[in-house]
Amino acid sequence: MRTVHDRFTATAARDPGGEFLYIDGVTAQVYGIDAAPITWAQAAAEVERLRAAYAAAGYGHGHRAGLLLENRPAFLFHWLALNALGVSVVPINSEMRSAELEYLIGHSEICLAVTLPQRADDLRAAAAAVGVTLRLWDSSSAAPPERAPNAAPAAGSPGLETECALLYTSGTTGRPKGCRLSNEYFLRAGEWYAGLDGVCSVRPGQERIITPLPLNHVNAMAFSAMVVITAGGCLIQLDRFHPKSWWQSVRDSRATIVHYLGVMPAMLLSAPASPADRQHAVRWGFGAGVDRKNHAVFEQRFGFPLVEAWAMTETGAAACVMANHEPRHVGASCFGHPEAFVQIRLVDDEGQDVEPGVPGELLVRSSGPDPRRYFFSGYLKDEAATAEAWAGGWFHTGDMVRRDAGGHLYFVDRKKNVIRRSGENISAVEVESILNQHPAVKSSAVAAAPDEVRGDEVLACIITRHPVPEAERAALAASIVDHALAQLAYYKAPGYVAFVDEVPLTMSQKIQRGQLRELARSLPGKPHCIDMRARKKRQG
Repeated sequence: MRTVHDRFTATAARDPGGEFLYIDGVTAQVYGIDAAPITWAQAAAEVERLRAAYAAAGYGHGHRAGLLLENRPAFLFHWLALNALGVSVVPINSEMRSAELEYLIGHSEICLAVTLPQRADDLRAAAAAVGVTLRLWDSSSAAPPERAPNAAPAAGSPGLETECALLYTSGTTGRPKGCRLSNEYFLRAGEWYAGLDGVCSVRPGQERIITPLPLNHVNAMAFSAMVVITAGGCLIQLDRFHPKSWWQSVRDSRATIVHYLGVMPAMLLSAPASPADRQHAVRWGFGAGVDRKNHAVFEQRFGFPLVEAWAMTETGAAACVMANHEPRHVGASCFGHPEAFVQIRLVDDEGQDVEPGVPGELLVRSSGPDPRRYFFSGYLKDEAATAEAWAGGWFHTGDMVRRDAGGHLYFVDRKKNVIRRSGENISAVEVESILNQHPAVKSSAVAAAPDEVRGDEVLACIITRHPVPEAERAALAASIVDHALAQLAYYKAPGYVAFVDEVPLTMSQKIQRGQLRELARSLPGKPHCIDMRARKKRQG
């Protein structure tokens, strides 16, 4: 097996009549598609139809194509078809707006974007703004794609090292970084998942995996999708998480494994207890970030374990650590004991190893002669950042972790300057760059404020160009948030706008992030801090 497409076709051949995808009623209604299963044979036929269309249009090894297709089955079909030809896909978050699209199109150098018809004009305008001639293909069109602008850049057939996807991850000090992920990266993710044991065994051809997580993130694209492509069974890819209909979707789809983020258990526990709480076929849940106080309560009420894991886009399964063996230390932020395929260190600010019980930054690498095996291939157009991440031959995760005497790992905090809202990583610097473009804003500083449901909420400290009367603050806060919503995904816009006279700065006049985080925790509820959370709505 040299490509993801190779593995898909092999698995499809084993069980052509079995269900590959299950479209639940809620997702079908949202997307305007049929609520029905799609067999492996049907999926393989559609993938081959698309592969032939792309090949006829001249797309091939070394090209990149953007996919703005949300969580629809079409995303998987186009990905597999393009992968067969050696075309790398660049998933595009459907929440992205002008500034984000312009950066992604210019940086990734995609030559084609496969898009929903309602977003074609947005992509066209963003490409024009950065001077890029971009082919667009309406995913619902019967017409073939426009011809590729140039011959395939790479020679030969795609293989293990060929770039399969370019996934963007929010940077801590600037623009998002493009993680180059190979076929080998994705194949390893599927193999690792399919080989789990202990609490998390995977029965070949029998599991029905339900996930509401977005296909533009590594969890859905490299883990839930790849384990089904590897081990068989059925993928139930929801459009997103709907708390009110979640359990109905789980029951209707006959799901046996669920994928979650920490915000989901909290929302599900907020509903009144019901005799139907255990009327499902779920064996276990795969996720991260469940609130300590909710972990044991959830398992007791709903009757299956929430198994915490740790990984990053950069690491994939190469350094994944999972609490799939007892004792899991439920309710302690434990994400397991590392397996033999990964080496870890916990170090202080001087790079020295810390003692058990002392938090340190988590460093990881693959065991064996190649420390980077199965990791990402590097950050696109940023060799310096790649080298910095691998300083000393170890990948520096930026996460603070402690280890007990038995070798179990516990997540402590994020060293990086990232706001994590409902599972989305948000760069403070990226948000600040947009807020500072508002005509009333002299400068801004963004940090995380605590949110009981979402974990973090974006809080913006605003220094205005001119004094703002108290009676006008709410209107100006709304204008600032609307300005952000027009250019950023809704979740990145400020949920709180605090009007301040100054923010903590270093001697070199840079924002003192540590002090700002402390300040942000104290501001919600103050008269000069306007709660804008109700204004943050998912964009149509």
